[in-house]
Amino acid sequence: MKIVIIGGTGLIGSQVAKKLSALGHEVLAAAPSTGVNTLTGEGLAEALTGAAVVVDVANSPSFDDEPVMHFFQTSGRNLLAAEAAAGVKHHIALSVVGTERLLASGYFRAKMAQEQLIKSSPVPYTIVRATQFFEFTGSIAHASTDGQTVRLSTVMMQPIASADVAAALADVALAAPRNGTVELAGPEPIRIHDLVGQYLKATQDSRTIVTDEKAGYFGTPVNDQSLTPGAHPILGSTPFDAWLRSSGTQK
Repeated sequence: MKIVIIGGTGLIGSQVAKKLSALGHEVLAAAPSTGVNTLTGEGLAEALTGAAVVVDVANSPSFDDEPVMHFFQTSGRNLLAAEAAAGVKHHIALSVVGTERLLASGYFRAKMAQEQLIKSSPVPYTIVRATQFFEFTGSIAHASTDGQTVRLSTVMMQPIASADVAAALADVALAAPRNGTVELAGPEPIRIHDLVGQYLKATQDSRTIVTDEKAGYFGTPVNDQSLTPGAHPILGSTPFDAWLRSSGTQK
């Protein structure tokens, strides 16, 4: 079966491509660097010829409000139209747990717009919403740093290893379309300041954490429900401490 991975050279896409290729499928890792650009439409028709499944894990190069909305709306329309023309049987998109609870953020408004385009398309679909990746913990710390102080909320989250996300996406790609949404989360909940604290300790980072409920998540107000899944999510198998030991992060 031919499966096209949009964003197939990135963190998640490359892992999904590797898993599906190992199972004997014809996998095309599509990205601007491989001649496929969903924003301009370049190479889309050729890439989707003969494809049964498309997995879209591409992300916007800019998180500013206008560019990110332009990216997800334009790319989404181009991709879904090309899929319909090519007879693709299953569109899978990676989204974010809590998107509808984070609409104060332009990024999440754009992700919601992407989801709405998928739902209104004639192509059968599955939307896979994942919690934050372990790999982004350093970025959370960086965005919350002022001098040697990291100012963080204490709200709950349930992050997940990117490898577990990729494994779940590969499973979804080989299953029937759900025409609905599934959620992925890590095996255990943890508060944001505790997550970053463990990361800083593991990387021997001397910055000090200060808790502040006004800090939010990348400036967006959050509570204990904002970044956590609903009932019966698919759970990854990798705990955060095990990921720290195996990822090369720990010093």
